[in-house]
Amino acid sequence: MPSLNQGSIHLCRIAGVDLFLHWSWFLVAAIEIENRKGRYSSIAWNVLEYLALFLIVLMHEFGHAMACRQVGGTANRIMLWPLGGVAYVDPPQRPGATLWSIAAGPLVNVALLPPLIGAFMICRLLGWPQSMHDAYVFVRSVMAINIGLLVFNILPIYPLDGGQILRSLLWFPLGRARSLMVATVLGMVGIVGFFGLAVFSHSFWIGAIAVFMLMNCWGGLRHAQVLLKLARLPRRKGFACPSCRTAPLLGEKWRCGTCGQPFDTFLTLGVCPHCGAQHPKTICGDCGKWHPINEWIDQAVAGHGVVNGGFPAN
Repeated sequence: MPSLNQGSIHLCRIAGVDLFLHWSWFLVAAIEIENRKGRYSSIAWNVLEYLALFLIVLMHEFGHAMACRQVGGTANRIMLWPLGGVAYVDPPQRPGATLWSIAAGPLVNVALLPPLIGAFMICRLLGWPQSMHDAYVFVRSVMAINIGLLVFNILPIYPLDGGQILRSLLWFPLGRARSLMVATVLGMVGIVGFFGLAVFSHSFWIGAIAVFMLMNCWGGLRHAQVLLKLARLPRRKGFACPSCRTAPLLGEKWRCGTCGQPFDTFLTLGVCPHCGAQHPKTICGDCGKWHPINEWIDQAVAGHGVVNGGFPAN
């Protein structure tokens, strides 16, 4: 995934979301516009077509960001670069919330289909293929771009939206860790197909996309292995993370921010047994969210009082 700190340009802030553009986008845009000059009578139409691609990708990523916020997640950055866009979303670690955050992106492309297809049909009825050929080709190309992005993104190959939607659906019966494992393994199979297509078509861009997908899929596979290990560890009953509803780990898994010693924050209700320090919040080892311990306690232990937790021990 592209880094915001490596060659990115901050364009603006829209609806609380910072929009970044990677410098390589300009280079690839110039190459693509030059290579497609013959489609129009003026290069200005090529520029306009590439800007339309920019806008559709941006709307797709804003779909992810706004849906993530709707379910209580965090989404405040979007990066656009030559291989597409990335919305840095952090939805609550629940299958329904994750599913909506991911599915909202392709749904934006679905919503764009009727007006774009309608515009294309009107252009044909008005005789634009003969009288306004450049405008007709532009409308047809924008419609094709939106359809192409929709089809590509819903392929059930992790980490594409389709693969992440599949993972979210599998999350309901299989759980967080196993669903990610299954999705990434299936994703690896699909990525092999992408590499084969790149070789067969002699396409550098398909190969680049396949490499990007492989890196992210491998990272997802490693994360699934970590989640599977966490899932096998013993859990403390009577508590649950307010964000992901997962019971906390049992044992000295937190580290005191004052003396640096590990302790079981739920056994002592946030008071370090070594130095007596009290910590304002406790972090969830599964989703990484911080909450006061009184928000972790369920009804069975609600009478134990309200104190707080510490830092992860490792």
